[in-house]
Amino acid sequence: MNKEKYENWTKEFMDSWKELDWRRTLRTLNKNVKYYENPIDEPCKDFEEVKKLWNVVADNQKDIDYKFEIVAFNDETCIVNWQMTRTMTRDNTKQEIDGIFQISLDNEGKCTYFKQWRFTR
Repeated sequence: MNKEKYENWTKEFMDSWKELDWRRTLRTLNKNVKYYENPIDEPCKDFEEVKKLWNVVADNQKDIDYKFEIVAFNDETCIVNWQMTRTMTRDNTKQEIDGIFQISLDNEGKCTYFKQWRFTR
């Protein structure tokens, strides 16, 4: 897998998040993705659980801006460092996030493995 494929996937994933289009975000994922919302928890048990995580995004956040950098990759996996600012709609709290994605993509460019670590301020 080349760096450009990982960059394209990350840009599509983050753009869809920024635009609060959770259905588009889900289209970046393979239906059998091993998805870790939190690195110390078990992965989501199925795609329906992943969908439940994402279908609230448009209701609970806004004003998203982001940047990312591919920090390491090979044919099997990629490590992405990303930063985001957003506003949580519930209480209008502004957040800054610095995170890491570990991703693997299939031949169609969909994510088959997703694990994230993040620090929110």
